[in-house]
Formats: sequence, structure tokens, C-alpha cells
Amino acid sequence: MPDGDLYATFRPRFALIAGAVTGTVFVVGCIVVALTGVGPTFRTGERISVVVIGLLGGWLIELLVNTSAVPSPQGLVVSNIVRRRRLDWAEVVAVHFGPNDPWVALDLADGKTLAVMAIQRADGARGTRAANRLVHLVELHGEAPELPPSSSEPPERH
Repeated sequence: MPDGDLYATFRPRFALIAGAVTGTVFVVGCIVVALTGVGPTFRTGERISVVVIGLLGGWLIELLVNTSAVPSPQGLVVSNIVRRRRLDWAEVVAVHFGPNDPWVALDLADGKTLAVMAIQRADGARGTRAANRLVHLVELHGEAPELPPSSSEPPERH
């Protein structure tokens, strides 16, 4: 795998397309209702309210679909809906992407789990390839030192 491809940014494709379509329909629909709505109680204030709701809804949809994970030789920056977290590779203990998981989950050295919403099951084979690339990156750059196991089995890589 070439280095350029290895460090490419992870982004969900299906969520981006679905969000773009949904967001556009929602915002345009609200604007159309605001411009064409009739009735004795549908005045300027209500029209402005409908447009504001449309714009807020579009912004929320944009937050939902604008997730990413940016790998580099130093670590991984995971941007989910409203939170961004920078990880050193040594902090990542395991990568999980089971058949029923909506997105990748990272087991971290501090015992916590971090979702990586940029790698999604909805992307099908593309999502699986992205998860495998992330596993490769974690293996390439090393793991955190072994913590005392909570069970008799070490964490597995998926």
C-alpha cells in the first residue's frame, strides 16, 4: 500500500451523499414553504422562523455527515459530530468493526472506547477496506504498552 494512500483521510461516502440530499431537500423545502405559504397567521415572523429552522436543520445535518479521521505518522485525529480528539498511535490498543457495528470503535489505552464515525458499515466494502487500513496503521505505528488485562484474554484485532 503506497504511503500516500495509507495516510489518506477517512470519510464516510454513503452518509455524505445521504446527508447532502436530505439537507438540500430540507433547506429548500423550508425556503419554499416560507416563500409560498399562505394563511391569515402566516406572516413575516413565521416566514423568517421557517427559514431559520431550515438553516438550523441543514447545519445539524452537516454536522452529522462531516465526520473524518485524519491519520499521520504521529497519530490520528478523529472528528465526530461535535468533538475532535487527537490520539497518538500508542494510545490505540485495538480496532473493532464487527458485522453489526455501524462504525469502527477504538479501544484506547486508558480503558475508554472511541467511535470513529468516518469509517461506516453503510459504506460496504469501502468501509471494510478503510477499517483494514486503520488496523494496518495501528500495527505499523505500534500499540500502547500492555495494561493489566481485565480478563484472561488479550484484546483482539478485527
